[in-house]
Formats: sequence, structure tokens, C-alpha cells
Amino acid sequence: MTASFSIPKAFIARRLHSLTGLFITLYLIEHLLVNSQAALWIGEDGSGFVRAVNSIQNLPYLPLIEIFLLAVPILIHMWWGIQYLQTSASNSWRTDGSIPALPEYPRNQAYTWQRITSWILLVGIMAHVVHMRFYEHPASAQMGTQKNYMVRLDRDAGLETLAPRLGFKLLDQTDIAKQRPLGEPEKASPVAMQEYKQKLGWVNAVEKRPLQEGQVIAVTDNFGMAELLMVRETFKMPLMLALYTIFVLSACFHGFNGLWTFMISWGITMNETSQRIMRTVSTGLMCLVGFMGLAAIWGTYWINLKY
Repeated sequence: MTASFSIPKAFIARRLHSLTGLFITLYLIEHLLVNSQAALWIGEDGSGFVRAVNSIQNLPYLPLIEIFLLAVPILIHMWWGIQYLQTSASNSWRTDGSIPALPEYPRNQAYTWQRITSWILLVGIMAHVVHMRFYEHPASAQMGTQKNYMVRLDRDAGLETLAPRLGFKLLDQTDIAKQRPLGEPEKASPVAMQEYKQKLGWVNAVEKRPLQEGQVIAVTDNFGMAELLMVRETFKMPLMLALYTIFVLSACFHGFNGLWTFMISWGITMNETSQRIMRTVSTGLMCLVGFMGLAAIWGTYWINLKY
């Protein structure tokens, strides 16, 4: 008789979790490489960031790419990660002896930090997506043949300097009110009616979220520029600086420590020498990508685009 053979579901789940983790780490490299261009090329006013964002925005089928090549792998990795978090047990903390504790081993400590950063990333990724992709995402409206993008900002002295240099307009509540059409034109030509509807749609887009005291709307015909202003706005707030610093450092450690274990799990680094080399490579990438992320956080407003 021929023995039947089946791959255990737990094995498949762990390999799927591992593969999606690798994919997300590769995306992390791309994401922080793009973001770093808002800060690193001092004097270029984030032009590299703007070009990169516009290139991504112009990709065909971008919504499908975001859903199936980004959201789905992240959700799969999160789902299985939560299952493992519920059953994992750290042994890198000193105890009273009632449970095993081996804090002297670096890999035990790395395992513990992998679990800690999992919880940070679980909350951080959801908050990041809601904040950047939905809550602060630029509004848009068509004006003639030109599409405009709007970002709500807290007014600061640097905006007045940046506006003419970067090519965006600043509107306060009074400016916006002046743009609102007084009423629907009667017996208007199709062209006039189209202009009326576009202008009304433009004002409605601007007023989608009412301005608070001391706030303005930045209007630009460039999506990448709107995103740059959104990033600048986020990183001029001390609380966001602190939260995103923790978030990026956690993501880099989790991703590149995971890369090291991925190479072992898939049988690529099987001996001590190859594992030591891979640990050096993973640590180097962790530091490099972490630097790019921290550069974007601390450099976009405070170094490159304050004035």
C-alpha cells in the first residue's frame, strides 16, 4: 500500500506567514526609501519625494495593487501573527525559577522583542493607514481641465515662504467663502452649468472638513506636492515625532529580524557561518532602512522644509 502524505496545516500557515512577512519587509524598504527623499536631499525641497509619489500614483490599476499586493498580505500576516502571539511565551526575562528563563542568550532576547514589536505594529499600522490614507489624505476636485488637491494645515511662518517656492496656494476661510457660487445660474449654457458644478464641487471638497482657528487649506495641482505637505504637517508635531519614531524602529527590527529567521526557516542559511553572515546583513539593512525612516520623521519639517 502507498502511504498517504499531506502537508500539515500548521506548516502551511507558518510558511504563508513567513512569505507575507518577507513581502512586507520589501515594501518597508521601498516605502521608507521614498519617504526619506522628503528630507535627505536638503535644498531640493522634497522634489525626489514628489516625483516618486507621482510615479506611484500614476501606476495602472493602483487600487487593485493596494488591495491585493499590500492590504491582503498585511492582513494575512497580522491574522497569523495574532494567533502566534496568543501561544508564544518569552523566556528572556529573569524569573523566580518557577518558569524557564534564559536571558543571557541574544536570540531569546530577539524573540521577545519580535513579540513586543508585533503588538506595537498591530496598533501602529492600523493607526498609520487611518491617519495617512483616510483622515489626512488630500481631497481632490476638478477645475476645468485641471485636477486640484487640497490639504488642511496648521498655519506656520514657513508656509508663506514655501507656497511661492513650491507652487501651491494657501486659502483661509474667507478666501474659500469667496469662491462659493452665489446660486445656480438660470437658463445657463451647458458650458456655464459645467463651470458652476465644477466650482461648487471644488468648494465642497475644500469644505469637506471645516477649518479650525489658525488653519488654512493648501491647494496644488500636484498630488505628490499635496502628500509632501501632509507629511510635513504630520512631522512638525512633537507627539507624532515620538509615535512615528517608535513605529519605524519597531517596523525595522521586526522586519529584518524576521528576514534573518526567514532565511533559516526556508533552508537558505543552514550552518553557523551562513547564519552569522546573514545576521550581519540583516543588521546592516535594519540600520540603513531605519536611518531613512528617521530621516523622514526628523528631517522633513525640522531640517528641509521648515522655511
